[in-house]
Amino acid sequence: MIHTIIEPFRIKTVEPIRMTTRDERRRWLDDAKLNVFKLAAEHVLLDFLTDSGTGAMSGKQWGAIMEGDESYAGSKSFFRLESVLKDLTGYRHIIPTHQGRAAERILFSVTTKKGDLIPNNTHFDTTRANIEYQGAEAVDLVIPEGRQPRAQHPFKGNIDLERVEDLLRREGHRIPFGMMTLTNNSGGGQPVSLANLRAYRELLMRYGKPLILDVCRYAENSMFVKLREPGMQNRTVKSIAQEMFSLADGCLMSAKKDGMVNIGGFLALNDSEWVEAAKTLLILTEGFPTYGGLAGRDLEALAVGMEEGLNEDYLRYRLRTVEYMGEKMKAAGVAIVEPTGGHAVYLDARDFLPQIPQEQYPAWSLCNALYLEAGIRGVEIGSVMFGKRNDDGTESYHAMELVRLAFPRRMYTQSHFDYAAEAICELKARAHDVRGVKMVKQARYLRHFTAEFAYA
Repeated sequence: MIHTIIEPFRIKTVEPIRMTTRDERRRWLDDAKLNVFKLAAEHVLLDFLTDSGTGAMSGKQWGAIMEGDESYAGSKSFFRLESVLKDLTGYRHIIPTHQGRAAERILFSVTTKKGDLIPNNTHFDTTRANIEYQGAEAVDLVIPEGRQPRAQHPFKGNIDLERVEDLLRREGHRIPFGMMTLTNNSGGGQPVSLANLRAYRELLMRYGKPLILDVCRYAENSMFVKLREPGMQNRTVKSIAQEMFSLADGCLMSAKKDGMVNIGGFLALNDSEWVEAAKTLLILTEGFPTYGGLAGRDLEALAVGMEEGLNEDYLRYRLRTVEYMGEKMKAAGVAIVEPTGGHAVYLDARDFLPQIPQEQYPAWSLCNALYLEAGIRGVEIGSVMFGKRNDDGTESYHAMELVRLAFPRRMYTQSHFDYAAEAICELKARAHDVRGVKMVKQARYLRHFTAEFAYA
């Protein structure tokens, strides 16, 4: 039996990438104020900053783009997308947006107020920021294993039901709805089980609270359920996804992930009052409800991408690619979040750089070092992204210091991942030379995008 899982696609168009020198990278990183977000993409060899909108579209998607209907109102491209999404999600109302954070802003603007609490397994950065912008509080209630990088659990994205119930009992009047993120990006791309989602739904219903899903990576989560949850092995990934959607009252999605497109998102809801308010805000800020900030060609590409993202050969290959990289890391003694998730390998920067104290941001320092070493751009998931400067000048730090290497969809081949693994292992051997950093400039919200640093 052949065990090698090959890329389930052929390459038709290629884009050259530039080989750079260490001296060049050092100069560019200094110019970027030690913030890899500010690097020019052409100066990056392997770009694992994010898997959001960075993948390759298929020939079928490019063909669909040519059929885009650019009518301002009533575009047939919208109705094509609406049909695909209603079949998948079962929700009555589909509201397109230009990307996920627009859907977040609209949803939280019309459903939350100052003082509200929103429980979730773990909110990601833009979700948290949009909640906080409304004066509400994002409450993370992932199970204990989800906060322990080496803990072994098949569904480390599960929400802690006891803590949810305690919060509902004490503060239910402040909770407009519950959320669940599939997969749990901030905790290592870890999946949520169907059993946990069902129990969460039942708990919220007892307290009269709706459930909203963040489904950026719903297809990967569904594949994990098929592979890991007892009794699911003979089900299709699509049927698992449909059941997940059926357990909630709506969802929001950055379709730049499992929607397989470079731009796009949507909000899908059943509640007519929420929908009326959301569409009003959509018209004010995004566009008419049948295009929502997207061109007709983007709606067409997304309709195809939502179907292609459920292909089981593709999903098996994608999850195996992440697992393959994880195996290489562990074999070399590099600590990662285990088990590997669906879209990225997460390096444990505290273990990688034990000499760097938390106030010198070890995960951020590791991101910079990896770029200097090999031209690889990752992203910090730690105290810069999720910590904050308090009013009294003190700093609040995040529980984990991780570097996420997120894999764009259908773009890199095995040799690219082998190169990345080799580079990380070589850097590990010289980890004692990596320097910490201090933050010299930051914004109030989402500071990691624009913050400036100097070496400590």
